Amino acid sequence: MCSAGRRWGRRQRALLWAVLLAAWEAAWGQLRYSVPEEMPKGSFVGDVAKDLGLQLPELSDHGFRLIERGRMQYFALHGKTGRLVTAERIDREQLCERVQQCVLRCELIVEGEMKFYEIEVEITDINDNEPRFREAEIELKMSETTAPGSRFPLAEAHDTDFGQNSLQSYELSGDEHFSLAVQAGPGGDQRPELVASAGKKQLKYFTVNEENGNLYVNERLDREEMCGESATCSVSFEVLVHNPLNIFRVEVSIEDVNDNSPVFSNAALELDIGEWTPPGARFPLEMAQDADVGKNSLLIYRLTSTPSFSLVVKESPDGSNQPELVLESALDREEQSFFELVLTAMDGGDPVRSGTIKIRVNVTDANDNPPVFGQDQYRARLREDAAPGSRVLNISASDADTGNNARITYSFGKMSAKVLQKFMMDAESGIITLKEALDFEDMRGYTLLVEARDGGGLVAQCKVVVEVLDVNDNAPEITILTLSSPVSEDAPAGTVVALLNVNDPDSGENGQVSCELSGEAPLSIVASPGGSYKVELCEMEPDEPFL
Repeated sequence: MCSAGRRWGRRQRALLWAVLLAAWEAAWGQLRYSVPEEMPKGSFVGDVAKDLGLQLPELSDHGFRLIERGRMQYFALHGKTGRLVTAERIDREQLCERVQQCVLRCELIVEGEMKFYEIEVEITDINDNEPRFREAEIELKMSETTAPGSRFPLAEAHDTDFGQNSLQSYELSGDEHFSLAVQAGPGGDQRPELVASAGKKQLKYFTVNEENGNLYVNERLDREEMCGESATCSVSFEVLVHNPLNIFRVEVSIEDVNDNSPVFSNAALELDIGEWTPPGARFPLEMAQDADVGKNSLLIYRLTSTPSFSLVVKESPDGSNQPELVLESALDREEQSFFELVLTAMDGGDPVRSGTIKIRVNVTDANDNPPVFGQDQYRARLREDAAPGSRVLNISASDADTGNNARITYSFGKMSAKVLQKFMMDAESGIITLKEALDFEDMRGYTLLVEARDGGGLVAQCKVVVEVLDVNDNAPEITILTLSSPVSEDAPAGTVVALLNVNDPDSGENGQVSCELSGEAPLSIVASPGGSYKVELCEMEPDEPFL
């Protein structure tokens, strides 16, 4: 008996696990999003509630947990909006190093519904790292007898970014005696090599007067073309002097003048910032470039004065200045949907040169405004003989949000089946039409509950009171209450022959009735309170026949 009991327990446990597994798989789902690295805290990742078809009350009523794999919390879920946002600034290089696809995974558990959803967020790379050499300066020694075409391996640069943002090419500047060659390594890496060349004579820049030995400039010199971004620029050559024969080495230093303005690669820049973004969030801006060096190069940035934004300049490891836009106060798209700013870069030369870029900040919408009706209660009047399909009323609501958050659909709220079978609502236009014929005598008015719902799920309500107007569509109805028959011929005048009740179901003037007798009988009709009438005998002439 015990053995049989144990076998039955195992079966029960196996059945229970199968049921739980089936329920778990039925409630399992998966979402995939992508977001660039280095986005500020609170940046939008995805609309989880919308993508999973969850109603916002479902999240708040049943509770939810967002579980990440790891010690660091990179994401947060807003219970009110159902949006997944970044909880921290994410550095892709720190997380994934040289991994081609950087994916963070977390699970959303809706506790009251026993639902489990896996969320994958791919962290895409942005070009936030410059290629770097391990040493800022290297020294090579070679003999003056080095043959043209000789190659000398150079140190490789390293770029922690990935894909098209990683190291792409090398360039060489500063001296025409050398050129650059790049060899492909076994792993596809690029290996730069310095190649000795015959070079061009530097005397193309200068002319020596053979009579007095004066040195003259042969053509207009452009330091930036000759030496690029090098801090120093000089041209060296040898001069042969006769009588006595001698060779002198000449080095001419080319000094920089402020002949270049700071320039941005684009004339304008657009930024999209959500109105839910918290103050203090930073947004990197494009750096200007200045071909001059020293004090003539780029010095400072300035931003159009505005209370909503400020500018900070962050010094990069290579010594360049990275401008960043800082949000100073909360945004409200309904109050101001965009900002137009101007970023100015100025150098330190004399005179000062500058360059500008226009920045347009578009405030993207959050569903923070519900629909609004113009009135809490509307009234409409409709004749009871109105044909089905007749328009009752066209109501409309407005929404201060934009896009899908401002798209409004209309519907009836909870009402009795009797009311719902009489009217219908167009969800897009808000037009209420008559569905079935009305009867004033059956129902003299209706109260309709109307709802307007925006694309984000926010709802507004109003009432529509429909008054049914009476139409004279009913004839008076006569009911004989009592009747005395036959009547004695000697009955005195005033004898009541019959009592009648006259009723008209219509109202107002349509329900008012008057009665009269036709024919030559010696009878009269007298109205009584409550819609009753008496039929009485009248006095007759002596010779008048009794009917």
